[in-house]
Amino acid sequence: MSDFHQNGIITDFHNLTRRPVAALEAELCEFGRRRPMSLILPSLFSELEGPALEAIVEELRRVPYLAEVVIGLDRADREQFLHARKFFARLPQRHRILWNDGPRLRALDAELEEHGLSPREPGKGRNVWFCAGYVQASARGAVVGLHDCDILTYDRGLLARLFYPVAHPHFNYEFCKGYYPRIAEGKLNGRVSRLMVTPLLRALKQMHGPLPYLQYLDSYRYPLSGEFAMRAEVLDGIRIPADWGLEIGVLSEVHRNHSTKRLCQVDLADAYDHKHQPVSEEDASAGLNRMSLDIAKALYRKLATQGVTFSAEGFRTLKATYYRLALDLIEAYHHDAVMNGLALDRHAEERAVELFAANLLEAGNAFLDNPGERPFIPSWNRVRSAIPDLLSRLHDAVEADNRGEV
Repeated sequence: MSDFHQNGIITDFHNLTRRPVAALEAELCEFGRRRPMSLILPSLFSELEGPALEAIVEELRRVPYLAEVVIGLDRADREQFLHARKFFARLPQRHRILWNDGPRLRALDAELEEHGLSPREPGKGRNVWFCAGYVQASARGAVVGLHDCDILTYDRGLLARLFYPVAHPHFNYEFCKGYYPRIAEGKLNGRVSRLMVTPLLRALKQMHGPLPYLQYLDSYRYPLSGEFAMRAEVLDGIRIPADWGLEIGVLSEVHRNHSTKRLCQVDLADAYDHKHQPVSEEDASAGLNRMSLDIAKALYRKLATQGVTFSAEGFRTLKATYYRLALDLIEAYHHDAVMNGLALDRHAEERAVELFAANLLEAGNAFLDNPGERPFIPSWNRVRSAIPDLLSRLHDAVEADNRGEV
């Protein structure tokens, strides 16, 4: 049972009564008359062959309030795109697939690159960015939700709770972030959030004071969750990171553009499990190794824009401060796990903390070596200014692909 605590920075929607999904959906159908809802699903083709997305689509078939489902499809050739069309054809809602590797979208990407506006690397950030552009071009959704396609414990109640705070016509929230406990198979998961982000934010506060931005981020119960909903106009002005810093980057952008009174978080589920990333200790370009590097750099860049000065000595102090706080948290997590009958491998936890600590220093050195790095994909506001008709041509390209035109 969730508690009812409000920390005063952003509003927290709890799951106090386990309200039936049908009751939430009935209200959302009414809300949809004034605020139609679109859902973005960023997906790799390989996820169509796994168990999670199959179950997600079956759940989505029963959702009555969605005006549109937009699927971003990565790493797919033409045959795989045609397979994806059949795979998603069972959805009763209007749905469109962005074939990101197809010739039409590749041509638009090349045009963006000529203007210095193209996403610099493939990945979830690029996928979400193109989907956001299509949603704006289609203009069918006043509220836009997004979640990953590898959720093994998915049910449609998660989506209803995610949309509700932003879709309600008498609420003024512009952005909603989901949270949940990361528990599966008798184990406590969520290592990057528990062992890296939380102690890092507290270490930064200890060194630089309780900056409003740090207080804001630390108020999110699970800042790395991949589930959020927002008003469609919020998509206009945010710059989406292209790397693993996507979730932190989005939180930073909505904090920059909107009052915290218009931001909230919601308890989505009692249990949540998805595809687990390997630690990849020997490969800094993959897994939790890469993720921790990108998240640290995203935080450093944001703090620099707020006047925080970094140095090599400061990053060494940050590493030491973080390490002590993270070890203390491992103790607390272990005790919590024992009381709840969950497994927690303290050796593996401490090895992860050692890797994250080393990466805080590595990310700091990368930041100092390249302070002019531009990791963000430009906002769609900027794209429209540079290429006024690109959104309409993106819409036409997606429509042509989905009609099966060669």
